[in-house]
Amino acid sequence: MNQMSSTPLFSLPSNVTCGWVLVVPLLLAALGCGKVDKGGPVVPSATMAPVARDESPLPAPERMPPGAVAAPFTLTERSGKDFDSASLRGKVWLASVFFANCPGPCFRENQALADILRKIPDPDFMVVSVTCDPDNDTPESLRRYADRFEADPVRWKFLTGDMATIKQIANGTFLLPAEVGVHSERGVVFDREGRLRGSYHLLQPDRVKLLEKLILDVLAEPAGSSPESAPVGAPSE
Repeated sequence: MNQMSSTPLFSLPSNVTCGWVLVVPLLLAALGCGKVDKGGPVVPSATMAPVARDESPLPAPERMPPGAVAAPFTLTERSGKDFDSASLRGKVWLASVFFANCPGPCFRENQALADILRKIPDPDFMVVSVTCDPDNDTPESLRRYADRFEADPVRWKFLTGDMATIKQIANGTFLLPAEVGVHSERGVVFDREGRLRGSYHLLQPDRVKLLEKLILDVLAEPAGSSPESAPVGAPSE
């Protein structure tokens, strides 16, 4: 067996921690904290089966017709109070996954979200950011982190909870892969009925502009009745 050279391909500063930086593939480390999208759009339908907890979903396409209604969930907001997704009913909302100790990509991801909220001041538009490092991202930690973005506590929710629940929500409802310290850098849009409508990468300016256009288009749609279908991410019988 040939021995590999002891010269590293690249090095990281000793004070940088980014989740599983010592165990994830070099490609992932080079790209940041986000998990690489697998490509190939998947359009959830009213009969779509939930994604298993140990499977990584394919991302939602950039735009899609209304899918099934998202399964309800409850997490803990940075205020320390329970957050019930039922409070999103009637709102257009964007979901994302991040963690506060991420050294760079997550900050840029959330800066993009802060910019979107400023550009779209409609009170019917909200952002829901869910941590994938709940052991470290306590409500108090999330409050301090949110303060860095001057995040409006009414329009921008920072959520934590147990990792099993977070993974189920991320994989099955948002169609975003999530492990401890590993996540997608996409933003996922839901309409007023809680139906998935598309997703875009938050670190690519041209994609963010298209994301803003999608949000405005969905906001312009009149509220209607929810389709009678099984919720995306609902537990199987």
